Amino acid sequence: MESLFERFYQKLQYTDTSFTRGLIEQIHWEARLIGIRGARGVGKTTLLLQHIKLHLPLDNSTLYVSLDNIWFSNHLLYDLADSFTKKGGKYLFLDEVHKYPNWSQELKNIYDDFPTLYIIFTGSSLLEILNARADLSRRAIVYEMQGLSFREYLNFYQKTKFPILSLGDILNKHVPLAAEITNKIKPLQYFPDYLKNGYYPFYQELPPLYYQRIEEIINMTLEIELPLLRGVEISYIPKIKQLLKIIADAVPFSPNIAKLSERIGISRNALITYLNYLQEVHITNNLTRATNGIGILQKPEKIYLNNTNLMFTLSSTQPNIGNIRETFFLNQLAYLFPVSSSQESDFFVDNKYTFEIGGKNKTKKQISSLIEAYIAADEIEFGHDIKIPLWLFGFLY
Repeated sequence: MESLFERFYQKLQYTDTSFTRGLIEQIHWEARLIGIRGARGVGKTTLLLQHIKLHLPLDNSTLYVSLDNIWFSNHLLYDLADSFTKKGGKYLFLDEVHKYPNWSQELKNIYDDFPTLYIIFTGSSLLEILNARADLSRRAIVYEMQGLSFREYLNFYQKTKFPILSLGDILNKHVPLAAEITNKIKPLQYFPDYLKNGYYPFYQELPPLYYQRIEEIINMTLEIELPLLRGVEISYIPKIKQLLKIIADAVPFSPNIAKLSERIGISRNALITYLNYLQEVHITNNLTRATNGIGILQKPEKIYLNNTNLMFTLSSTQPNIGNIRETFFLNQLAYLFPVSSSQESDFFVDNKYTFEIGGKNKTKKQISSLIEAYIAADEIEFGHDIKIPLWLFGFLY
């Protein structure tokens, strides 16, 4: 176990705490079992190490380990928890739990058998908290983490300290809010860069290789996580990659399921299931109709890539500006609210609000007869009435 502490301290030494994600303040760290799910590359490991560095003692009471460490090839997680607790351990941070066989059963046993131990774990977006063998849903508080919002991007790179804004405030107070922000910074100066390379926190590490690293994340997600955690056949992975290229170049992509299933060579239901998997791993956002109970086999009305940085990574040409705007809006809103397709406009948010997305010259003609309908307009610093700057929706988290 000494080698695990050594690696932990090495990682902690190089952990920067000058900027922390908004989620770190929202997590109820006093809970005994906490799970943090999210796509590769969004910063789950950094969040754990920052919390440790900022709030916990560096002694035998705290330990961080990654479960893909070779140490676990001949050691059990339960035995680690047992030994750690007997030596005064109190806070056990477990990274990448989905890479450890039977992780949920052992976590359940650890939680039940060591009542003084606090356990925080991270894993893939596909992580199953509720399953037949070990139901952790009654024990664990689970949080979802995604990439940087535009607000976090500005705070990270421009050293600003903008707070989170509520959707209600953005809709009703967008003019004074925009005035307060633009008095400190010109958001339109940085918004295009955010759309291209601001979503994943690792951009600053090696900017020239940014898109290559995103491609590696996509490949590892498709080739390792989906087959391992969802049983996707390896033979279909090239077709799924081809589908992602089509989505990246679309305006946006409205799928013809029958033609796609014939082209890929799988059944309609299997294709829709795979599309749902792509959304689960945060590679796509699938827009469906608003219904009381959305079934897993419901056909998506439109399919977007999860974030705009993926568009610039996968697109064979310059991504369509309309698709970029809609992808950004959907990414920022769907993290917090249910978003579905709208018959009258682009999006129906939280079963209440209708949104039309467009450029600075977008008019309200299309939504003039609707209640609680708004325009999210690009290329403007200030809005008026129901016309709101698109970039301002990047301050929701």
